Amino acid sequence: MSFKTTCQRLNPIGQCQKYNLSIWQCPSFLFPLNGLITILAMVSTYFVAVKYTQPEIVALIVIGVSIILIIIGYLITKGFEDLAQANRLKTEFVNIASHQLRTPLTGIKWNLELIQKSNSLTQEEILDKLEEIKDNNQRMIGLVNDLLDVARIEQGRLNLKPQKVFLDEMIQKLVEEYRPLAKASNIKIISEIESDIPLIIIDPQGIGLVLRNLIDNAIRYTKGSGTVRIKLIKKRNSIRCEIQDEGVGIPDRDQKSIFLKFFRSQNAMKYQTIGTGLGLFIAKSFIKESDGKIDFWSEEEKGSTFWFELPINNK
Repeated sequence: MSFKTTCQRLNPIGQCQKYNLSIWQCPSFLFPLNGLITILAMVSTYFVAVKYTQPEIVALIVIGVSIILIIIGYLITKGFEDLAQANRLKTEFVNIASHQLRTPLTGIKWNLELIQKSNSLTQEEILDKLEEIKDNNQRMIGLVNDLLDVARIEQGRLNLKPQKVFLDEMIQKLVEEYRPLAKASNIKIISEIESDIPLIIIDPQGIGLVLRNLIDNAIRYTKGSGTVRIKLIKKRNSIRCEIQDEGVGIPDRDQKSIFLKFFRSQNAMKYQTIGTGLGLFIAKSFIKESDGKIDFWSEEEKGSTFWFELPINNK
């Protein structure tokens, strides 16, 4: 083993940075610190006991040192939990990314082989296969874009580009864009927009991504038939957008985790096997970065309403 490798392994700060943990979350730093404080506590307690005869002073010092050790013990435990969480998320990322990429890649491979080897395909059938290849390619592009957004969010470099935008016009365009998908799923999509919506300063690409995620989820998780309703409301100092569906809803046990990275509720996975659990995490990050807020209410088997608010006078 080289000297450089040995130093890297003995470097607690480097190990903490490797797992994106602060120095006070890293067990490899806190463990020796705890040992050092324990030794100092034992030595100092001995000298205090020798110097002072009042049991009250000795008891106070022992209690104070014990509290410090308990706090460090808690930080060590929390550090191990954060480390385990980081490893779990890394494993989930590899599993999800590999699965989500393998499916469209397999579809592309099969369709290309079919076009290449079959002499009986009509021109129309070849065009259908090319359309499937295009759709699978788009899925891969979407996944890669999501992963890049997550990387930028975690590194704190979303770099929003705010400009003056009519949010009502943006929503109307998206409604028309998603209308064919809704119609194909026997879903009616309705927009209810107040007439006095003012210009706001936002990053149109980021907020457009938020709207796409919420509208797409509302359509895809409405089983059978139903209505997706998009409302835009002007409040005193903000604009509020609500996307309401009549879909599968979110169970109470899953609601606290719905904005977490890679999380998907169990009933959602029953109806849609395709998904990374990144959309709502990304949406919340963009809204938060835009000085807004986002939340939802939902009832299982009855539907969900996701909403976000953006300030009218952005800085």
